[in-house]
Amino acid sequence: MDYLSIIRKPIESDLNSFIELFNHSLEHDYGLLSSVLSHIRQQGGKRMRPILMLLMAKNYGKITNVTQYSAVGLELLHTASLVHDDVVDESGERRGQASVNATYNNKVAVLVGDFILSTALLHVSFTNNQQIIEYLAELGRTLAAGEVLQLSNIDNQEISEDVYYEIIKNKTAALFEACAAIGALSANASDVEVQKAKEFGRNLGIMFQIRDDIFDYFDSKEIGKPTGNDMAEGKLTLPVIYALNNTNFDAMVTLAKKVKARTINTDEIAVLVEFTKQEGGIDYAEKKMAEISKLCMDYLENSVKDKAVKEALTAYVDYVVRRNY
Repeated sequence: MDYLSIIRKPIESDLNSFIELFNHSLEHDYGLLSSVLSHIRQQGGKRMRPILMLLMAKNYGKITNVTQYSAVGLELLHTASLVHDDVVDESGERRGQASVNATYNNKVAVLVGDFILSTALLHVSFTNNQQIIEYLAELGRTLAAGEVLQLSNIDNQEISEDVYYEIIKNKTAALFEACAAIGALSANASDVEVQKAKEFGRNLGIMFQIRDDIFDYFDSKEIGKPTGNDMAEGKLTLPVIYALNNTNFDAMVTLAKKVKARTINTDEIAVLVEFTKQEGGIDYAEKKMAEISKLCMDYLENSVKDKAVKEALTAYVDYVVRRNY
């Protein structure tokens, strides 16, 4: 099934307008800055977050300039956070291409990330909507806090599913939550409707991150990061957390502690990945996504009336759960 075509169908022209506005926001006359921004534009992506915002606005009314400026502001904030995260994580790749810090250097990446963040604030100010401006500003604080929590958790010897969810609720889930809520706000949805939209977006984000984490246990050139990359960066994700907490393999716990200490090697990561698969870690993560998916479908059934938008959002939920990259 071509999920992306179904998802984009009700908002095709609006999405094209967004892409044009977003790309224009990442243009500059100065040589080096222009070069880096061009590099970032080429990374593109599937625009799942702005698509969600546009669909939610259409669900509660219509897509306006307020929606578009909000979508550009949020996508720029997200882009800036990725540029900075790659510096923090010492990542060499982003969406299958060389990251900004790898192509240039950390100094350039930090400064360009700051430029993009300021551009995000500029574009959201064009909405002249105080509530949306405050929401985006708070999102920036939440994302930064989530990154700090993730860093501090590396030094935490406890292997906790609760902490895992706390981290992703302050990172990926917060982004999707904001897209859904701001999209609804831009269409003048009621407080009750915005709250329901937030919960839907948060659940989407949790599923999106769980699926991303599952990718780390399999080889695929399409994913854009090597297998075991999360463990190499000191991160223990849901599949391995479940496997460790539901077995009594001291040797695997020792390897998990080496992950947190950033002293694990490639061969040991391969052992921990295989252990996770054999002990049902992937199956457990898939089960959690299925449970959350039901909550998303309940929202669609009760809160989305337009047939085309419902079909698009249903495909969106299915895509998040079933995607392979």
